[in-house]
Amino acid sequence: MTDQPSAPEGIDDRLETAVAAAERGGSVAIDAFRSALEVETKADGPMDAVTAVDRAVQERVIEHIGETYPDDAVVGEEDDALKSVPGTGIAWVIDPIDGTVNYAKGNRVWMTSVAVCRDGAPVAAANYAPATGDLYVAGDDAARRNGEPVTVSETDDPSAFLVNPVFGVSRPHRRSLADAVDTVLAEFGDMRRFGCAQAALSGVATGELDAVVSTVELNAWDTAAGVHLIRRAGGRATDVNGDRWRPGSQGLIASNDEAHDTLVDALDPVE
Repeated sequence: MTDQPSAPEGIDDRLETAVAAAERGGSVAIDAFRSALEVETKADGPMDAVTAVDRAVQERVIEHIGETYPDDAVVGEEDDALKSVPGTGIAWVIDPIDGTVNYAKGNRVWMTSVAVCRDGAPVAAANYAPATGDLYVAGDDAARRNGEPVTVSETDDPSAFLVNPVFGVSRPHRRSLADAVDTVLAEFGDMRRFGCAQAALSGVATGELDAVVSTVELNAWDTAAGVHLIRRAGGRATDVNGDRWRPGSQGLIASNDEAHDTLVDALDPVE
């Protein structure tokens, strides 16, 4: 069945703010795109990148949110923002540049992502891709790209599924990625790796991909907005065991829901 809970009353104003915040943050990022950048690396090595632009974008997004909702919690990838979504109340979840390695190399596949969570679950989302001009939005109604409703694909044959594995860059994550790649190539149609989790999740919501899979816990800023888009586009998102996904879940299986249980069974981690 599809995975489309109703958003709580009063979320529309926050969705409007999320869209504006993503657009304003994205404008900061696009102004510096394909310019000379000083790229730093974080704890997980040379592929775990950050730039001064990431920090500037997050600051701009938080500044805009704070103008209207100064008391809301903020979860974000950079600096002093919270690193996990509170289990109660409202929280904004921000990824200033999802796909920083792509961004730093001049690849156009990156996004500024803003989600709203209530009581630990996403209820509104805005994913903005300034380099391509695409804006993906979902609140309590249909997911939309550039104002037009989108839906997940109708592919129902697992052997025709186009699947994007999403994993972090740490050594344990890369080992888990290798196992997932083997599974995808052996049991499903083909694989893509966008290097931007929110772009991949948005792709499932629009039917450009059939599934995103992971067997590890992913950061909320890499997932919350895209999961909400998929649910509003008629798809389904669970953890690796097939239970409803929420930030902090172990693994993520997000699909068009035509063969979701097959994906879960195939990716079930061996203890």
